[in-house]
Amino acid sequence: MFPSTSPEAGRESWPAGPHPGPAAAPTRGHPPAPRTGPATTDGDHRERGGPRRARRSGEPARRSEDEIDEPEEEVIPPVEVRRQLALTIAGFAALLGVGLVLGAQTSGPGNRLPFAFIIFGVQLLFVLAWTMAMRPPALLVVAGISAAVAAFADIAAVQSDVAGLAPLGFLAAGGFLAAVLGQLVRRVDRVRVTDSLGATLLIVVGVVAFGTLIVLSRIPAGTQAITVCLTASGVALTVARLTDAVLPWPRLAPQVPRGAAGVVAGAMVGTLTSALLGSYLVAPFTPTRAAVIGLVAAVTAVLSDLAVGYAEAGRLMAGEPPTMWVARHMQGPLGGFALAAPAAYAMCMLFL
Repeated sequence: MFPSTSPEAGRESWPAGPHPGPAAAPTRGHPPAPRTGPATTDGDHRERGGPRRARRSGEPARRSEDEIDEPEEEVIPPVEVRRQLALTIAGFAALLGVGLVLGAQTSGPGNRLPFAFIIFGVQLLFVLAWTMAMRPPALLVVAGISAAVAAFADIAAVQSDVAGLAPLGFLAAGGFLAAVLGQLVRRVDRVRVTDSLGATLLIVVGVVAFGTLIVLSRIPAGTQAITVCLTASGVALTVARLTDAVLPWPRLAPQVPRGAAGVVAGAMVGTLTSALLGSYLVAPFTPTRAAVIGLVAAVTAVLSDLAVGYAEAGRLMAGEPPTMWVARHMQGPLGGFALAAPAAYAMCMLFL
């Protein structure tokens, strides 16, 4: 406790001896702890937080940041570009484009069934390739529902009173819900449903997207728009793959065996081809309009093909086992034409 008298009263003079040094201020409510051990001189430095840990002779007090061992980054070697495979995919893209363009020429007023049969065959190839490559849960259920949706979409595109995309949109939504419900039936597949929603949606929407070509063939100037857009897409995909077989440079990613030169060259050559076709077609086509719609279709097809390559590389890096060889390499051109079909429909509605 503090004294009640004034601090000035009873103060004694300092002794003549040496200055004892400042005493540590006591904490409130606790007397200062007595010192134990030998007294220290002014040259000694005592740690306040505790005794100093002894160091071995020659060991530095603190390691510098340069000396800290950091884990070395793993260098992933680039995937080898196989020329024979690139040439094979280029040939498949060219044959697919020729088949779709010639099938569109067989379509006429009151005679849509031949073109519908060709589209349905391409849709079955799409279902086979994409389900085997992406392997969603309940694979057979998803494949069966997608094939059924493709058939109903073609029938709706041929027999609907008004040529429009509304029936195809309803079928796509219903098919997606049916595929998800089919995956929820089994407990084993139920765990992976949330991870495979995107794959299921792509498969169902892809088969319905081919049906837009049948709807487009029923619109005035639609057959010519199909010819321009699918020719540009087929040329773009073929040139891109041929360029990858010869000059896959610069590499877009070490894990993807594709080069930027092929993507750019394919889009440019496809656009040039559509402009040339536009100069031979009748009104409302002009070289400028044909070049614009051909550019959109070619870029859509090439980027879709490239995105498929990135998705395949991601699955392999994630440790998933590779699937059927033919299905994996058919996936890119089929996906490119699947997205080029609604792009052709949209450009026909906007520019023609």
